[in-house]
Amino acid sequence: MRPAHVCLAVLVAAVWGVNFTVIEVGLDHFPPLLFSALRFLVAALPAVFLVGPPKVAWKWIVGVGLALGVAKFGLLFIGMDAGMPGGLSSLVLQIQAVFTALFAVVLLGERPTRVRVAGMAVALAGIGVAAVDEGASGPLTGFALVVAAAACWGVSNILTRKASPPDALNFMIWVSTVPVLPLLALSLLLEGGSADLAALRSLDRAGAGTVLYVAWGATVFGFGAWGWLLRRHPASTVAPFSLLVPVFGMTSAALFLGESITPLRWCAAALLVGGVALTSVTPRRPSAVPVTESARLPGSRSGGSPVG
Repeated sequence: MRPAHVCLAVLVAAVWGVNFTVIEVGLDHFPPLLFSALRFLVAALPAVFLVGPPKVAWKWIVGVGLALGVAKFGLLFIGMDAGMPGGLSSLVLQIQAVFTALFAVVLLGERPTRVRVAGMAVALAGIGVAAVDEGASGPLTGFALVVAAAACWGVSNILTRKASPPDALNFMIWVSTVPVLPLLALSLLLEGGSADLAALRSLDRAGAGTVLYVAWGATVFGFGAWGWLLRRHPASTVAPFSLLVPVFGMTSAALFLGESITPLRWCAAALLVGGVALTSVTPRRPSAVPVTESARLPGSRSGGSPVG
């Protein structure tokens, strides 16, 4: 990769990592489901009128929109609102790679290599250490919700692989149109219209800034730049940069939110990142796969990225 492309990949990882800190700040301004709905609304509009028509069947857009937008991000935001720290959330979500590999075995009939099985075991050990660390300092409810969010992300990764979108940005923008109404309905039902109206009426620059960052920074720029890199380089070259996301996530949370990074958390980080790296190893094939075949949405096996 050219130095400029390496810098872009690191920048995307930084944007996605800092995103968890921004989410935590945004949750001080909005109920979690409303915040998630606003994220996708702002990401979809007006971009949906600029990216052209969908390039995959609507069943995949709706499926990924529900699994990723409603289930994964809904659970993530609720879990963080319940007390799960942003830095730890950026780390625990890495387990989505293990869920994706497991679902691929069950649903797609893939046969995991010994290296991938070993990676799953190491990553799961990391989750265990992280759970012990969180249990010693805070409630486990938020932790469990974030793990459930990672599982839902694994489902969306399988759907994305089946869809094989040729344009990651186009796909993500259209996917962003799906969760808005379901999330708003759930927010009205579970969080209450009065809480939603109060949050919107008291909207200030800080609250608006968090929505713009998670929508345009993490979603539009992040997915657009990642897809651009995947169209120009093999996924095996680009994907490792996603392992920097929890590094930026934990560091930014420590710097801006004062979150402590305990020795147990460092141990969990080493196990999770190492295990995910092994889980993401793809066996060499006799013939090279064209770059366009590998340019899938971040989070799929070919170009995984733990976005918040």
